[in-house]
Amino acid sequence: MTPAKAGEPRVSVVIPAYMEGDTIGACLDRILESVTLSHEILIVVDDPDDSTCAAVAKGFADVPAVHVVVNDYGRGPANAIRYGIDHASAQVIVVTMADGSDDPRLIDDLTRLVERGVVVAAASRYSPGGQQVGGPVLKGLLSRAAGRSLQMFARVGTRDATNSFKAYSREFVREVGVDSRNGFEIGLELTAKARRLRRPVAEIPTIWLDRAAGVSNFKVAAWIPSYLHWYRFAFGPSLDLHSMRAKLDRNHTEGK
Repeated sequence: MTPAKAGEPRVSVVIPAYMEGDTIGACLDRILESVTLSHEILIVVDDPDDSTCAAVAKGFADVPAVHVVVNDYGRGPANAIRYGIDHASAQVIVVTMADGSDDPRLIDDLTRLVERGVVVAAASRYSPGGQQVGGPVLKGLLSRAAGRSLQMFARVGTRDATNSFKAYSREFVREVGVDSRNGFEIGLELTAKARRLRRPVAEIPTIWLDRAAGVSNFKVAAWIPSYLHWYRFAFGPSLDLHSMRAKLDRNHTEGK
């Protein structure tokens, strides 16, 4: 991986946010306390009137690393994450949630894994030492089953392919592109692409805690088809980049 240039942060932390005015302050406090590497934090909203913006302006206006950016790719978390990735300055990008469910102490370690050569570094709830505390039962069962089967049968490199809390090589993401337009399936998409291209993926355990305030914006029923698409894509023979792109373009044309 290309080393960070002088003055460039080592990690860009991308946080998609929707009406997280009650939670974003505590989330940012924990990130700023935990991350020791040079960094920038991009909080991506769909609307400048989102309550997240006022909360950040009130509590973090004097913190140079913290930036609120307005996504113009289209509404929803997938577009917000895509926008954040495209506007990141660092060679390593970590995506984490605004609700405080992820453990920011892992951001440094995830970043270093990517700097050592993996293209996707996953924070895993389901590896030894990991844990999920709280959250919807159905969502947890589905993600655990998907993660276990993907690792056992597709050998994707992580037991928690559906978790959004991951670090990526910016070079890899720009090389393969992001096709997702719905939900939070980008983490699964990029893991599946890495597997088909035989690029290295690694994981470290994490403890995920259900949000303490507000309501989750995760829409299980609406987003399952998109997750199933990338779940199926993870299985299959090795592809080169050109063949993978052609396959995805063909699937898109055929409406798969």
